[in-house]
Amino acid sequence: MAKTHWFKKLAVALFCSIWLIGAAFGYHYLYGNQTAEAKTVITIGYQKGDIFQIAKLDGGLEKALEKENYTVKWHEFVDGSALQEALKTGSIDFGRTGNTPPVIAQSSGAQIVYAAAGYSKYQGSAILIPKNSTVKSVKALKGQKIAVAKGTSAHYFLIRALKKAGLTLNDVDVQYLDAGAARIAFEKGSVAAWVTWDPYTASAQTDIGAQILTTAEGYTTDRDFILSTKSFTTANPDVTKLVVSQTNKALKRANQNKSQLIKNLAKALKMDQATITLMVNRRTYGLESISTEILKEQQSIADTFYDLKLIKKKVDVQSAKIEN
Repeated sequence: MAKTHWFKKLAVALFCSIWLIGAAFGYHYLYGNQTAEAKTVITIGYQKGDIFQIAKLDGGLEKALEKENYTVKWHEFVDGSALQEALKTGSIDFGRTGNTPPVIAQSSGAQIVYAAAGYSKYQGSAILIPKNSTVKSVKALKGQKIAVAKGTSAHYFLIRALKKAGLTLNDVDVQYLDAGAARIAFEKGSVAAWVTWDPYTASAQTDIGAQILTTAEGYTTDRDFILSTKSFTTANPDVTKLVVSQTNKALKRANQNKSQLIKNLAKALKMDQATITLMVNRRTYGLESISTEILKEQQSIADTFYDLKLIKKKVDVQSAKIEN
């Protein structure tokens, strides 16, 4: 009898143990997965070799957001114009562009905001000419075909360079081409010059011996900008600050270890290290707050495009500043 009683106790104990294990597993399956699925997705748009791609390769931004129950989805764009369109439609939450796309976006009614400004990168932006070109000055481009991506930082740079040479867009034959099409036209000799930015500048220099007629120095500060929308930043001020601060930390680490950055970018972009070395070594990476001076720079771009009838609506850049 005692033995039978002992077996009953053992059976009950085993049943309870199995039930508890099953319950724990079931709870984890149901609620643990719900926690993972509940993570909010932050979508970030970037361009080849830009500051967001550096942050992506660094990994610190994603880890910081992960701790706050966010996950990052990355989306690559060929230029700032395409990225701005995605920002306008809400397809992305943050994006990095050059100085001109934000102005174009504002003119079309997009409720974008400047979250942070990058350091000037004018040395990597250039008016390129073929290695055997006889062109010696911007003025000598009068009447010739020039490739440039419309509505980009290179577009504004071209306008400024022509103005300094006593010319306007009407004095040259502007070919509005994206980077891929412009490179093909440039290599074929279909255009006399190509206005672009890194890594396309560096790639053309190392691959086909393109010569720099002039960089953007003295014409434009040619900054990066981290952009978002008013609705997103108003609803998510802490996330916005975290994205900016973590991106800046990634850029500081990049400056401190450029040799590793070169290796990482060369692999990610599938470009040779000579091209990436040229690109990386001619700039210092970093972010700064949107100052009055930076807003003036952007307003000058907006006014220029409006005066030239490249945008239909006058833009107030100040309205795109995040109010603290």
